[in-house]
Amino acid sequence: MTDMKQLVLDIGLASDPTFANFFIGPNEAAVNQLTLWSGSSSKLPVPTYLWGLEASGKTHLLKAVSEALRGHGASSGWMDASMHEPPVFNESWSAVILDDCHLYTLAQQRVAFNWFVNALSTDDGQPRWVVAAGNVPPADLALREDLRTRLGWGHVFALHALSEAERRAVLQREAAARGVVLGEEVIDFMLRRFSRDLGSLMQLLAKLDAYALLTQRAITIPLIKTMLESE
Repeated sequence: MTDMKQLVLDIGLASDPTFANFFIGPNEAAVNQLTLWSGSSSKLPVPTYLWGLEASGKTHLLKAVSEALRGHGASSGWMDASMHEPPVFNESWSAVILDDCHLYTLAQQRVAFNWFVNALSTDDGQPRWVVAAGNVPPADLALREDLRTRLGWGHVFALHALSEAERRAVLQREAAARGVVLGEEVIDFMLRRFSRDLGSLMQLLAKLDAYALLTQRAITIPLIKTMLESE
């Protein structure tokens, strides 16, 4: 399998992140809090910050917040480290969402601070929700002091990635629910050759299941390779 084929497959497997397709594992408190605040407009919003290592689900959950708000007819502002010219604060937003805070340039930090201040001190007197994420706790962020301290004002949750054993258990459980048998060697191959975040693995399993049904074959490593060659 070439790197290009893996890249194409990873892109093809991408799905819109939601709370429903996030596998909670040890992160129940954070998910419950985000779900509650995403669906409530009657409470005073409390800034919320998520931190954890890569593949712990930070970006997935921030996008799930955005999607949940959209489902309630609300819009939000989004900024991550790839946005070199983020927009100015918009009063129509119900929330501002700041991803990859640990990677922000000085210019992005200025915008993030402006968004934070405007979110909590709006002209209409209705504070907006600030939801942010980074790879370390707020106190350890190498950011300008006024932004760093504000990111730690409210709820702070540490996210924990699922262990390999937990990923295997989830894959086996999902496969069993589909009536599919996954051998240990197949799971080894999936974990070794594809994106290890659980959302992508579930999408891969769904695609493999559909391809196995189409070809009337069991899910094996040769089947996976054949599917990749057909992409």
